[in-house]
Amino acid sequence: MKKVITSGTALLCCALLTACSAGQEKLKADTPIEYTFEEVSVHDPSVVEGEDGAWYIFGSHLAVAKTEDLMNWTYVNQGVKNDNEVIPDVYSAMKDAFEWSHSNTFWAPDVAKLNDGKYHLYYCNCQGDEPVSCLGTAVSDRVAGPYVNEGLMLKSGMPASEDDEDGNLYQATVDPNTVDPAVFYDAEGRLWMVYGSYSGGIFIKEMDPQTGLPLESGYGEKLLGGNHLRIEAPYIIYNEETGYYYMFLSFGGLDSDGGYNVRVCRSENPDGPYVDSMGQEMTDCKGAAGSYFSDATAELYGTKLMGGYKFTWKEGEEGEDRIGYLSPGHNSCLYQEESGKYFIIYHTRFESSGEEHQVRVHQMFFNEDGWPVIAPYRYTEESLAPVAEADVTGTYKYINHGRDISAELKESEEIVLEKNGDVTGAAEGTWSLSGENSITLTIDGDSYQGVFLKQWDEDGKKYVMTFTALCSETGTAVWGSGLNALSEE
Repeated sequence: MKKVITSGTALLCCALLTACSAGQEKLKADTPIEYTFEEVSVHDPSVVEGEDGAWYIFGSHLAVAKTEDLMNWTYVNQGVKNDNEVIPDVYSAMKDAFEWSHSNTFWAPDVAKLNDGKYHLYYCNCQGDEPVSCLGTAVSDRVAGPYVNEGLMLKSGMPASEDDEDGNLYQATVDPNTVDPAVFYDAEGRLWMVYGSYSGGIFIKEMDPQTGLPLESGYGEKLLGGNHLRIEAPYIIYNEETGYYYMFLSFGGLDSDGGYNVRVCRSENPDGPYVDSMGQEMTDCKGAAGSYFSDATAELYGTKLMGGYKFTWKEGEEGEDRIGYLSPGHNSCLYQEESGKYFIIYHTRFESSGEEHQVRVHQMFFNEDGWPVIAPYRYTEESLAPVAEADVTGTYKYINHGRDISAELKESEEIVLEKNGDVTGAAEGTWSLSGENSITLTIDGDSYQGVFLKQWDEDGKKYVMTFTALCSETGTAVWGSGLNALSEE
């Protein structure tokens, strides 16, 4: 990462001011601040720490990248091809997987370092238009490979002449599509694999903590879904402070017009039952019999953390030509012990850019209700710090992510956090600061809990105060990005 500051008297002269109830707000930094990034396109990024201390992400189509700062990435591999070092001679080594799935590529994998000290790659393949899929493992001493195939452990989409993994007739509306694996250790050291996409829902199986293979045969326990709801990409993390397991999910379709969005639910046990912040049992999240892709049903469940969004330009700011984020999702999560920071890592598409996609990393926090909230802007090494009321009053670009599954991105509107504790503008209510940086917003009678955080506004080329908050009762997240350009200190 390289930070560039452009100076010049012309820039100082064109800095515009706008009046608000908090006083004069400066729309431009005295000198525009810009970070440069090394970007990568890794679809469905799943993160793991390597033996070299760097962080690696593994994604669909055997895309692999690494970073040391969560901002600048370099490719380790791109594409399924025989001349790669991750899985050498891949088409021969993984012949069974390609043949079963009628596919020539991999879908979303997961890599975990297990108790045996080795890296275990959980790979999956899928036909695509049908849940004819398989899931297997490969092992390596090094995170970047070479991986040696151990074989398939689960299959789906069996013909009527062949029993499924539970010894029954495979039914796509009930049984899983065996893709999107994610492996984690629980607080007691037991190993689990959560997986599934569309079709019969999301499932979980207990695994051998030494070998990484299933302890029992069969598909395991269903956590949610059925009748082809557009829900996939489960990822579970444990927060020792709250005592909960959090399952992140992507609802909607991954395409730029698919309305992909990130949701979460939690449980006191790794294998459930999981509930959303509204108290709804996620086992009830399933399509009606005979229905297909019922987004109207799915969007009732899960606490929505983020969907497509855009912080709109205000005259006088840098960055008039802004591009919104579309269909962010299929995330993994990371907890850095040394810093105490949580991160969410996902892929996103962009407005007017077709199906091009890139990886993004945002910091993540847990609010006073014990629910995660996501920082509005990508990570640039910022940290939570104490703030005073004078630091946070003023005008904000406000985004309410809502609860819908929609291709339409949410564009920001303006609100003001007044000195007297009122919220005025596009949303009305009250606000308060508690502790060092906690915010409580009450909008239309709904209470949102979250944090204030100074961040870099990537379009405005300035530091601003932001907030991120969640209403547990409605399962809705809101973001704010201050108009006022803050100093670097």
